[in-house]
Amino acid sequence: MIWGDKTVAWFDVWSIEHFISGVTAGGLVYLIFAKTLFKDKQLDEVSKNIIAFIAVMFLAYLWETAEHYMENGTTGVEAVTYWFQGVEFWGNRLITDPLLVGIGGIIGIKYKILAWPARVFSFTWLFVHIFVFPHCMHLHDVFGWD
Repeated sequence: MIWGDKTVAWFDVWSIEHFISGVTAGGLVYLIFAKTLFKDKQLDEVSKNIIAFIAVMFLAYLWETAEHYMENGTTGVEAVTYWFQGVEFWGNRLITDPLLVGIGGIIGIKYKILAWPARVFSFTWLFVHIFVFPHCMHLHDVFGWD
């Protein structure tokens, strides 16, 4: 299934957040690296962008790993496991979510001015989904996106 619940589809409502998180991470990683790692280095812009992109992808897969353990109940917190509403489809977890983070990361690295609007969107999205909605697939339930 291309679009639907995260347990069966390549893309779900959280695909939007993965893309926006990539924009945020791309801008933030580049900014941090520019002030630390790149500061005294004689690197061309392409090399800096590649290093920042690799860091964004590392963060994407690090998150997907942590998310997997939260979904399957390894954390031991039943409320967290319930909120995640099942284990994500492997293709979504390993391919499309990181791909969207990567595409967003490229945009965030190239157009750093987009990082702040992306952060505001991402923070709002996460706040509403975590503290207002009963579980992560609530929008799918409300709009019947299955």
